[in-house]
Amino acid sequence: MSATVHPIGGAARVPSLDPMIQLVAADLNHVNAVILARMQSDVALIPELAGHLIAGGGKRMRPMLTLACARLLDYQGSRHHKLAAAVEFIHTATLLHDDVVDGSGLRRGKRTANIIWGNPASVLVGDFLFSRSFELMVEDGSLKVLRILSRASSVIAEGEVDQLTAQRRVETGEDHYLEIISAKTAALFAAACRIAAVVAEREEPVERALDSYGRNLGIAFQLIDDAIDYASDAQTMGKGVGDDFRDGKPTLPVILAYARGSEADRAFWRAAMAGDRASDADLADAILRLRDTGALDDTFERARLYGQRAIDALGPFPAGRAKAALVEAVEFAISRAY
Repeated sequence: MSATVHPIGGAARVPSLDPMIQLVAADLNHVNAVILARMQSDVALIPELAGHLIAGGGKRMRPMLTLACARLLDYQGSRHHKLAAAVEFIHTATLLHDDVVDGSGLRRGKRTANIIWGNPASVLVGDFLFSRSFELMVEDGSLKVLRILSRASSVIAEGEVDQLTAQRRVETGEDHYLEIISAKTAALFAAACRIAAVVAEREEPVERALDSYGRNLGIAFQLIDDAIDYASDAQTMGKGVGDDFRDGKPTLPVILAYARGSEADRAFWRAAMAGDRASDADLADAILRLRDTGALDDTFERARLYGQRAIDALGPFPAGRAKAALVEAVEFAISRAY
């Protein structure tokens, strides 16, 4: 990419979500009440399994984005509470399904629901949460909100299927990879932000600006996730280190290393993505090859670029506590790598 990457932030302290958490604390209490009420069921396993993940230490970043964007627009109503809960239910449902597809054993440092209760229960409770999210959308009464969130849900599913078909295909290109993460991750970030403009009854350019902010933040967020799979530890990540490597997922670090490497490097990556080089020693070898080709550094650099695009999308909005919190949320997403 030829675009100039401007430094994000500059403050000595480590960026965090604290400003956003403090900004939306009262609203988030209402959202949590909706989540708790709507995950209940006469079938005891449903709230038990859903509660395991929903109460499992997640940052609630996506619903907080809905609330913070509503604050940015000085929205005074309460519609965004149910809609932020719908966003969280969509996210939680996709996590339950993802862990089944990936065979994951850890999520946020805890055993995944599929390990505890089995794959069928995880899939079905994920379906229940998707259904609850659509109930909340319908109760809101806005066809535009319903269109935005339902479209995001279908795009997420398409992205997950696209990623599944790309699995173990080391020849996957960078453009294809970006399409996958734009769908499976960034679509919900974008929708979570955009619906705030709808409930605040703002014009289309405001919707587009918040959509751009969320979409670019989501891409940056996923780029960092994919990089730290090779550059972090299980305690930091809350999941197994090298999971993407062992699952044969051609994420951007691998795509760049494969494109830049020697024939020996390419042979290694072909074997690794095929599942023939999956030991701890192979993972250590992979990390060395990623560093030697600059693939990790350039993945982090691309994340900073998308982070700056997210911040730039907030340019039309007035300075204030809400805007500062949204900017720092981007800085936090990037800083997780360091």
